[in-house]
Amino acid sequence: MLLEARNIEKSYGGVRALRNVSFDLRQGEVHVLVGENGAGKSTLIRILAGAVQPDSGFLSLDGEPLLHNSPRRARELGIATIHQQPATFPSLTVAENIALASESASLLRKVNWRERQRAARRLLESVGAEIDPRREAGSLSMPEQQIVEIAKALGGNARVLILDEPTASLTERETERLFAILLRLRSQGAGIIYISHRLDELARIADRITVLRDGQCIDTRDAADTSSAELIRLMAGREVSTVFPVREVPLGEPVLELASVRGVSFTVRAGEIFGLAGLVGAGRTELAETIFGLTPEPSGAIRVCGRQLRVRSPREAIAAGIACVPEDRRRHGAIGDMPIRANSTLAILDRISRGTLLDFARERSIASDWRERLGIKADSIDDPASSLSGGNQQKVAISRWLATAPRVLILDEPTQGIDVGAKAECYRIMCDLAANGMAILMISSELAEIIGMSDRIGVMRLGELRAIVDRKDATPEKILALSLGQ
Repeated sequence: MLLEARNIEKSYGGVRALRNVSFDLRQGEVHVLVGENGAGKSTLIRILAGAVQPDSGFLSLDGEPLLHNSPRRARELGIATIHQQPATFPSLTVAENIALASESASLLRKVNWRERQRAARRLLESVGAEIDPRREAGSLSMPEQQIVEIAKALGGNARVLILDEPTASLTERETERLFAILLRLRSQGAGIIYISHRLDELARIADRITVLRDGQCIDTRDAADTSSAELIRLMAGREVSTVFPVREVPLGEPVLELASVRGVSFTVRAGEIFGLAGLVGAGRTELAETIFGLTPEPSGAIRVCGRQLRVRSPREAIAAGIACVPEDRRRHGAIGDMPIRANSTLAILDRISRGTLLDFARERSIASDWRERLGIKADSIDDPASSLSGGNQQKVAISRWLATAPRVLILDEPTQGIDVGAKAECYRIMCDLAANGMAILMISSELAEIIGMSDRIGVMRLGELRAIVDRKDATPEKILALSLGQ
């Protein structure tokens, strides 16, 4: 066995990312990792690459324990990772990028530039690439950067190559070229770990396939004996949890209407929770950012309560009755150093100020009201948001946007990274808001959540809305199959 992981456990706070996961890689094979968003694939490969330390379990390389793993040690042992966005230095030449992995550093060492370029050219030719090693990496296309990364890995004597969604931004011709390179490396004895959501690719490249779900290893199968339908069943494989409230809300008039916004059209009605499903890169967050004015689009039409808008900024979106709780809560959610009261009123400062003076009494009143209505567990609204649990920080982030009195609420991954109890509280809040006539657009990567909470589900893939599915017709297998283009 070339590389082996046994009984790997990893948690982040109260969230268990990996649960007793075992995985192995043979010499001269392509072993594919599949699973829906949040299944634990990225955490596992970061552990294999030394970027993250497991809480328990062990790794071995060539049968020898791999202790105190780190990115540097992994590279020295021949484990190289090529991410979806290649890590080339754009201002350096191709030869200089490759040299970073193959040359030893020394202050007294004189660089042989001619030999450096010759070595880079040999490595590029070994993977069938016709790239001038003197070119700046910033001038390369995405597939060219990936090929340079592969050549760089070979220059560092990589025996294990980990590729994370390598074909996500490639054309069919570029994909074929990449596959030819990988199959050549496999024939030379390299072990390749390949992560992909494109199930149609797997039959052409995979030897074995391991399915992860909810941080657990569900099964490992020979690729030749496994169909796409069977993989979808293994990836989805669970019933909608009883944590989701039963809701029967009569839907009202259209509130949010999109007509060819980024090529997408749908309507969300008063009292409706409209879910957007899809895999990473499907274009869901980009669509939400356009609706909220972060990335304005000149084409298409956005209407709120029948009135057509030109949303060119978040300020205009808020004025039109649109609010957005973003996916990246560390950067755009509750601000840890600020007190709860300031976080809750941050989006309405112009409404609670008199000139340049803030009305502190009104700030406290509004924050206290939302603390009570959302059940934010805190000793005082003067406490910093960082003192709260993840679920309560999310409630604070929601309160900020509810304070704007929106007609449309966009929730991007609203329960990501919070525990089950906090999730149930967020679901209760969403149902209460919908019952009061708000139109909610929810983006979620959790199949159970998207099915359990949505009245209708729009499934996106590669920037397109592929289908809209009613809740009564939605199954994990159906949503996942549409997300994967099956």
